[in-house]
Amino acid sequence: MAKKILMVLTSHDQLGNTGHKTGFWLEEFAAPYYTFVDAGAAVTLASPKGGQPPLDPKSDAPDAQTASTERFRKDTAAQQALASTRPLTTVKAGDFDAVFYPGGHGPLWDLAEDPVSIALIEQFDRAGKPVATVCHAPGVLRHVKGASGEPLVKGRQVTGFTNSEEAAVQLTDVVPFLVEDMLTSCGGVFSRGPDWQSHALADGHLITGQNPASSEAAAELVVKQLGR
Repeated sequence: MAKKILMVLTSHDQLGNTGHKTGFWLEEFAAPYYTFVDAGAAVTLASPKGGQPPLDPKSDAPDAQTASTERFRKDTAAQQALASTRPLTTVKAGDFDAVFYPGGHGPLWDLAEDPVSIALIEQFDRAGKPVATVCHAPGVLRHVKGASGEPLVKGRQVTGFTNSEEAAVQLTDVVPFLVEDMLTSCGGVFSRGPDWQSHALADGHLITGQNPASSEAAAELVVKQLGR
């Protein structure tokens, strides 16, 4: 019986009021997607609005390409799946074994505040299923509560895009909130590796990765938990 993994992508494409585009980060979708597919899992893609989620144009730049993104460019089936994501309101946590949120700046605006996404994560958590987020996607945990009614991240080891990484891309004053500050203010025990290096960790079923370089490592933690 193949494991079923839900991947939730952003539908938000405006980078604050800069006039620039944002969305999801290609590597943070492609690397986990292929980690799951290669492990034999069935992957379903969803987003708040359904259909084609917006791609952050910077993640399409030549210097942002990896083996996974190159593989995606040659994979028409994966491209078709991405172009037809299911509306988030049509998916049920009970139909899946784990959920994974790729980053990019988009989720800070829509998924972080989306009541459907918040409820979905809480359902995965209550069922003891892996909830994984990478880079900016830990921002989706902002309003998520654990069974106790406290923030889901409270007292737990978590990571995400660091303040120093946000400063390096010069978006500290553009984003609605800083991932590191939010996780800390919600009581998370923030853990970090060097900027731009792979750093992913699991605290129970909650899995977080720091940046694009951490996307594959975070996905591998999901596969490891599902294999138990």
